[in-house]
Amino acid sequence: MPAPFEVLGRGALPSAFAVTELATAAIGTAALALADYTRERFGVRLPAVAVDRRLASFWFGAALRPRGWQVPAVRDAVTGDYPTRDGWLRIHANAPHHRAAALAVLGCDGSHDAAARAISRRSGQELEDALVAAHACAAVMRSRHEWSRHQQGLAVAREPLFHIMRHEAHCKPQSTHPPASGRDRHAWPSATASTARPLAGLRVLDLTRVLAGPVATRFLAGYGATVLRIDPPWWSEPGMVPEVTPGKRCAMLDLRQDGHLAQLKALLKRADVLVHGLRADALARLGLGEQERQALHPGLVDVCLDAYGWTGPWRYRRGFDSLVQMSNGIAHAGMLHFGKDRPTPLPVQALDQATGYLMAAAALRGLTERLRTGAGVATRVSLARTGELLKSALGGDDTPLAPETDADLSSSIEATEWGPAQRLRPPCVVEGAGMHWDSAASALRSAAPEWPE
Repeated sequence: MPAPFEVLGRGALPSAFAVTELATAAIGTAALALADYTRERFGVRLPAVAVDRRLASFWFGAALRPRGWQVPAVRDAVTGDYPTRDGWLRIHANAPHHRAAALAVLGCDGSHDAAARAISRRSGQELEDALVAAHACAAVMRSRHEWSRHQQGLAVAREPLFHIMRHEAHCKPQSTHPPASGRDRHAWPSATASTARPLAGLRVLDLTRVLAGPVATRFLAGYGATVLRIDPPWWSEPGMVPEVTPGKRCAMLDLRQDGHLAQLKALLKRADVLVHGLRADALARLGLGEQERQALHPGLVDVCLDAYGWTGPWRYRRGFDSLVQMSNGIAHAGMLHFGKDRPTPLPVQALDQATGYLMAAAALRGLTERLRTGAGVATRVSLARTGELLKSALGGDDTPLAPETDADLSSSIEATEWGPAQRLRPPCVVEGAGMHWDSAASALRSAAPEWPE
């Protein structure tokens, strides 16, 4: 029997697509998965779920409201949309190594104007090919029709929203009240765990960065999961870290070093869930492909994110939300819808945000299945496939959203490492469980790479 589900509020974000409906559905999917896990884990009645579409829309933008300080800028000066000789091209250069690769191809300094001059003289497709070959991140603007005929567009359209692979059961199914006699790598949280924090005791190893994966693990941490995020020593995303790290321990490992890779394997052996957003072949090249991960930790719940899909010629291509929107016709459709003369993306990073909540749902569904069968589950999702879902959705309420007020904010003050802040009230309610974080947002690499005891 499905959980009682209610949608509250009204209004929608202005868009050529049903972005608010996508936000409501994605957050609702994660909340319903949490309700199902709670019933299976604790043997209780299936909790009711409600989603506020207005708050869901706001959360798809940003949930953090600093008090007396400002979140650092998200975008590098080179990141942006540029007219080419025959169309438009977007460069994503927020990461230093992506920025350096792009500037090397363009042969210019790091200013937006210099990049614009270099790009204006060249063909968009020729430049996209050169940038991708140099390990930079770029995409030309295509129409929806062009994407539907492109080899990668055809491949993504054939993929499922959730690509689920079930592994052989290596541990016994768990009863709704397993004995609290000690924890090994197949054990579950003790029977004393409260349904108010239904994920307490679960360990989530987070190898994701901007933005979908951190959204997923923030949701899991919000209901009590212990999340350990691992970043390399060179990664930086100052504009997003305060938004996505509440409730997480943030540590550093350089997986190019044998000792650090061994530490990751030791952490993985004690994790219940692995969430990762590295390119499709990255972990395999480190000797940690899907089969190796299951062999290292039988019964692992494994959630994998890719940008452009898991099949087709672009399955290993670097990508971000804004690049996928350029490739798959969303930015072009927005330009036509609003009568603009330049690419017009979604009003929020909806592909990232929605995919993040779908990843959280995949983790929870995997945990629920492991409770029932003892089997490990791996689930693949991608930004591009979420884009296909959005493009197929029908809009509903087109009333503008009522402006944000103080009543939309949580009453508690979060003492982040950057200063005090408030967050928006949760966009969903799962009966009997509260979304809140056991620690404030913290900086990357601020904790040791170890599980708390």
